[in-house]
Amino acid sequence: MTKIKQTLAIVSLGNLEAYIRAANSWPMLSLKEEKLLCKQLYYCGDLEAAKTLILSHLRFVIHISKSYSGYGLLQSDLIQEGNIGLMKAVRRFNPEVGVRLVSFAVHWIKSEIHEYVLRNWRIVKVATTKSQRKLFFNLRKAKKRLGWFNNDELELVARELGVKSEDVREMESRMAAQDIALHPVVQEDIGGLTFTNATSYLKDDLSNFANDVEDNNWEVHASNKLNSALLRLDERSRYIINARWLDNSNKITLQEIANNYGISAERVRQLEKNAMKKLRIAIEA
Repeated sequence: MTKIKQTLAIVSLGNLEAYIRAANSWPMLSLKEEKLLCKQLYYCGDLEAAKTLILSHLRFVIHISKSYSGYGLLQSDLIQEGNIGLMKAVRRFNPEVGVRLVSFAVHWIKSEIHEYVLRNWRIVKVATTKSQRKLFFNLRKAKKRLGWFNNDELELVARELGVKSEDVREMESRMAAQDIALHPVVQEDIGGLTFTNATSYLKDDLSNFANDVEDNNWEVHASNKLNSALLRLDERSRYIINARWLDNSNKITLQEIANNYGISAERVRQLEKNAMKKLRIAIEA
């Protein structure tokens, strides 16, 4: 058994056939052995027990990953994601629930593989909602022939999967579509067809990114200059400028400020005028 463990340790997914042979050579656990190891992990945190449980179930991950081979993704990647699900299942498994670990782990293994397929099958994610995800993984199985569903087939699939017929049609369309490069390789005309660069018709003439960045930078620059200039004012002048011009939620009048400081409204106006002059000079410097 030690020899098998060493073999798995040095075999990577880069050599898939060797990895599969090594994973299948690890002996399956009996019910008694599995329960003992699960209890050691669950109650004592025994990492060696966790390692043995994982290694003995790698063959199941390989078996499950094969059912996702039709999505055009590398089986080694599918196995790797499934292994993550297996490790999560081993960590969460309660040995007192009365089921075998593999029955519990299937959900976690498939969940990780599903996430990987959805992230990598297309550049643009084809399924985001629960019903869309359900459709994505069941629509391929539901197709009895090549080509599009007719109306009867559409209604039948919708009833079987418990979704709307419109959702079935939309997902069928998404799965039939192909990613289009924004900058396709230049090719000669073939049969009178021309290859158009997608950026020529995706351009938004109403948006100017450079101007947006410039405006944003200027606003930040102006805000920093204003804050620096305000710090040069005395406390009373700074309060007057804030109360009269910067606090939009609670602007007050010259007379209210005058009452707060016990001076005339005319004096407040003079202080405001002098403060504005100092601010202008500091900002323009």
